[in-house]
Amino acid sequence: MKSQWSDADANQFDGDLGLRVYTSRLLGADPELVLHGGGNTSVKVTEKDFYGDDAEVLYIKGSGWDLGTIEAPGFAPVRMEPLLKLAQLDSLSDSVMVAQQRAAMLDASAPNPSIETIVHAVIPHKFVDHTHSNAVVALTNQAGGEATIREVYGDRVLIVPYVMPGFDLAKQIAKQLSEIDPRSIDGLILMNHGIFTFDDDAKKSYELMIELVTLAEEHLASKLGGYTAPTAEAEEDLPGLAQIRQGVGQLRGAPVFAKLDQSPEAVGFSARPDVADLATRGPLTPDHTIRTKRLPVVIGEDIDASLAQYAADYKAYFEKNNSGETMLAPDPKWAVWPGKGVISFGTTEKEAGIIHDIATHTWTTIQLTEAAFDGGWQPLPEKELFEIEYWELEQAKLAKGGAAPIHQGKVAIVTGSAAGIGFACAESLAEQGAKVIGIDLSPEIEEQMASIGGISYIANLTDDEKVIETVESVVREFGGIDILVSNAGIFTAGAYLDDLEQTNWDKSFAVNLTSHQKLLKYTIPYLKKGLKEPAIVLVGSRNVNAPGAGAASYSCAKAGLTQLCRVAALELAPHGVRCNIIHPDAVFDTKLWTEENLKRSAERYNMTVEEYKTRNLLKTEIKSKDVGNMVAAMASPLFGKTTGAQIPVDGGNDRVI
Repeated sequence: MKSQWSDADANQFDGDLGLRVYTSRLLGADPELVLHGGGNTSVKVTEKDFYGDDAEVLYIKGSGWDLGTIEAPGFAPVRMEPLLKLAQLDSLSDSVMVAQQRAAMLDASAPNPSIETIVHAVIPHKFVDHTHSNAVVALTNQAGGEATIREVYGDRVLIVPYVMPGFDLAKQIAKQLSEIDPRSIDGLILMNHGIFTFDDDAKKSYELMIELVTLAEEHLASKLGGYTAPTAEAEEDLPGLAQIRQGVGQLRGAPVFAKLDQSPEAVGFSARPDVADLATRGPLTPDHTIRTKRLPVVIGEDIDASLAQYAADYKAYFEKNNSGETMLAPDPKWAVWPGKGVISFGTTEKEAGIIHDIATHTWTTIQLTEAAFDGGWQPLPEKELFEIEYWELEQAKLAKGGAAPIHQGKVAIVTGSAAGIGFACAESLAEQGAKVIGIDLSPEIEEQMASIGGISYIANLTDDEKVIETVESVVREFGGIDILVSNAGIFTAGAYLDDLEQTNWDKSFAVNLTSHQKLLKYTIPYLKKGLKEPAIVLVGSRNVNAPGAGAASYSCAKAGLTQLCRVAALELAPHGVRCNIIHPDAVFDTKLWTEENLKRSAERYNMTVEEYKTRNLLKTEIKSKDVGNMVAAMASPLFGKTTGAQIPVDGGNDRVI
């Protein structure tokens, strides 16, 4: 590990708090030290309070801030005097500790101080850095951990046995520091937890962290010799992946994204003959249980049985250790799938990514520790891990955020979504939390999907091979499919039957009917494994119920699509998949309708353009967004009791009615 300190960069930051921001970012930028909100840093300063009096203040990382991107407002200013008084108490509950720390702040608008605030206060140095270094944790999480730490660091560090973070840890550290000269050491090693370094100089404190972690890395490397972690090529099983995702979502009670890591390293870990034992010994640090639970699930030959056993084991673990807490959902946060890789689950892409990062560092470090030390990987006992997983302070943080959007965690495919109605459908679903995959022939699909945080595929939906490739790519990326909006279509040139060219008829049926049938064929196996009432919405036309002369090829294809919807509804109802069709009409804010076209059509009816746009019973204009919102609603629980239905969005058409 190398120091990233730059005098030129450091000079861009003003004062002690500025340097605290700078070195915090250096620490947070290295995932071997800090992952997703982990670790904390502080600086002690003297400044004027509201009344102009000098106050000794601890600026400490605030709750919810990440060290890698922290700004000065991310540090909570807390008066030192009350913190040191708190440290002298015999006992202090978590909730009271948080309240008292909050009461001691100089700025009521600042974030809540870290749960380790009192720990930082009792360390007398100006700058204090705390990380969860993988290498240090590897040395501590094995049978000879304390002896190894003493061998590596000698008297340079104080070894702190594991105790619960927060007040208990502060009391333990204060006691041990009172027995020595705190200025005689460079840091603290917290068994099974992490490392502290400190100094009155920001650069020295930071570089002590780098130095001490490097010593741990070097010791670990010396023990490993020529060891290299196993690698392997993945065996792909996309239906199995969708089944796993479905089972996890059902246990959680919410749709989840499933992020499958098929890297050679992840597959190599999953293929180890001892993986079921190794993966289920415990997490890298106790803090990780808050996000990942204590253990992953190891998937066996019977996927459903593996998940059911995990849930049963989790309930037993809860019943054995709880003291009145309410059990969390018994779903795994990550999975080891032997021979196929490692899967991370999250109701958002961000959550799944965080779980993936933590899981990757976990199984990587576990393997190194197992190879380096005779006793192998030995994390904390489950009772201590349970206390962290159900710690009231951390659970309160995770519970914030309110109700999730209606389609949060769902995977939605929308075809013909580069513009018009298709894009409006994609946009509405994305606004309601879905991850949208847009498919269109037009290259414009890329920019359009990027604008709503979606993913784009340029594909001809009449091409079986391309459709299969696209569907499989979606499942490979997110784990399954929950919503299909089959919208792609063309309006073929009008012609009476006796003048209708066969190519006109054939093209309309190929695009407006057969392409939808192909898409259904290849997505249905995954929709059957979808979450939260998986749904198909087909986009038809008013022409189905009110055809016009000269539109045979279009009207008949859309009528066939309507019949396809009804058959799909019959076939898929036993699997809990709904299929409905929407019939929009007179949607004029699409590329089909130019100002000239609208004016010409309005003149045929002896109307103004505005009158023509609202020539329905409700005298209202129908826009693409209206159709998109209806489609999003039809894919939601709002229409959870409806299948095989034809829904008009036309403002009321007298011919249809």
